[in-house]
Amino acid sequence: MPETGSGPDRKTILIGRTICRLAATAPWAWPLVGSSVGRFFDGAASGWDDRTGAGSAEHLATLAAGLDSLGVKPERVLDLGCGTGAGTLFLAREFPVASIRGVDLSEQMIAKAQAKIGLDPDARVTFRVADASRLPFPDDSFDLVTQVNMPIFFGEIGRVLRSGGGLIVASSSGDRTPFSTPEKLVLKKLSSHGFHEVHTGTAGQGTWVSARLS
Repeated sequence: MPETGSGPDRKTILIGRTICRLAATAPWAWPLVGSSVGRFFDGAASGWDDRTGAGSAEHLATLAAGLDSLGVKPERVLDLGCGTGAGTLFLAREFPVASIRGVDLSEQMIAKAQAKIGLDPDARVTFRVADASRLPFPDDSFDLVTQVNMPIFFGEIGRVLRSGGGLIVASSSGDRTPFSTPEKLVLKKLSSHGFHEVHTGTAGQGTWVSARLS
């Protein structure tokens, strides 16, 4: 959740990172906070792109760098926490023949994302409201999963990602990203959930982690 100007205050960062740590370490407790998170982003959807710089080169730098580290050519891509669709549409441009799915907990965010593509008779890029802790997709549905600035649900990602598939976890403002998980925790959880070929890096003001599922 990048911000322009002076950026988010310390309280916002603390709350967001606490929620992300909860999702990573105790996903069973997510229902206690998930609805509140959804309502927060519903309320924030109006003017989101202007306030946060979503879709700017700086905002997308970490996602782009993660893609470079993986070197993948996916057929089916899932963008978690897609918000207003900036990252999803970037992925659609990068992979012009891939099927791209963007999901977000917020109905208002998805409405704004959908408005950016209008009618897509081929349905190559689609958006839908979904909780990343309980994804509405079968096992082994995707060969690339991405997420920028949101909690991580490692078990669910591992379920929908095909063996050998790639994952990118990006925080566009590094440690000052409210909805981000500490990198040490990300690396520990990736190892315990069967991911390998793990790489980390920085881009712009942010950080990224990439990995492949065994």
